Amino acid sequence: MAWFKRKDAGIKTSTEEKKDTPDGLWYKTPKGNIIHTRELKNNSYVCPDDDYHVKIGSKEYFEILFDDNQFKELDKDMISGDPLSFTDSKSYTSRIKDSIAKTNLKDAARTGVGKLNGLDLVITCMDFNFIGGSMGSVVGEKIARAIDYALKHKVPFLMISKSGGARMMEAGFSLMQMAKTSAKLALLDDAGIPYISLMTDPTTGGVTASYAMLGDFNIAEPGALIGFAGPRVIRETIGKDLPRGFQSSEFVLEHGFLDFIIDRRQLKNRIYTLLNLLRS
Repeated sequence: MAWFKRKDAGIKTSTEEKKDTPDGLWYKTPKGNIIHTRELKNNSYVCPDDDYHVKIGSKEYFEILFDDNQFKELDKDMISGDPLSFTDSKSYTSRIKDSIAKTNLKDAARTGVGKLNGLDLVITCMDFNFIGGSMGSVVGEKIARAIDYALKHKVPFLMISKSGGARMMEAGFSLMQMAKTSAKLALLDDAGIPYISLMTDPTTGGVTASYAMLGDFNIAEPGALIGFAGPRVIRETIGKDLPRGFQSSEFVLEHGFLDFIIDRRQLKNRIYTLLNLLRS
């Protein structure tokens, strides 16, 4: 005799009542292992099986770095204009509106002011999901204003870069942000206020050529792509194969462009130690 017997024939549960597994509950690591997203979050979004650093945005970095995730966001409603009336497959204004709706971000950078292990800190963090983390007028202005806040309140500044480079839809206006942010950082240096630049995957183009490489300390996450032009562009330009690991953070460290590489799980405490050293 069967241990289970259905009393009613047929399936009675309607499609609307069926229970499905929510999207985003599990994460598949590069090695093919499946882990719960809660475990991933508790491990600072680093895969426990191979230490792969999952790409994250400002929301996650602020959670990791600010005490109890408490911070004040500066200039949160700043939105890009369309100075060139640019249109490719769609108008720039439409692309901005679509990106805002898709990402719930206003542009490719956010600035927060809060405490890291009790120390005051200003953090500007880039979001790659917003038009490839491209540097436009808003990104440059937010960084400039973040530096102004750090100067006024004598608070250290941390820049977290994650970008494909300058935003082509703003052309020369994007490139002007390189000089603008670099000039502001010079004022920070003159005032003796620490600036730490954290490069994450990827950090390329005009971002690398300006504020990302101008830190008192230039640090990076493991395995991050760091460079000016992409590997494919360089390979096609010089007509040669590139060295193994070219433009990885480890390669860049070996060739003297980084001070050290930090595992994200140690990021908060290492930055705290670094800031204490700079204060002494």
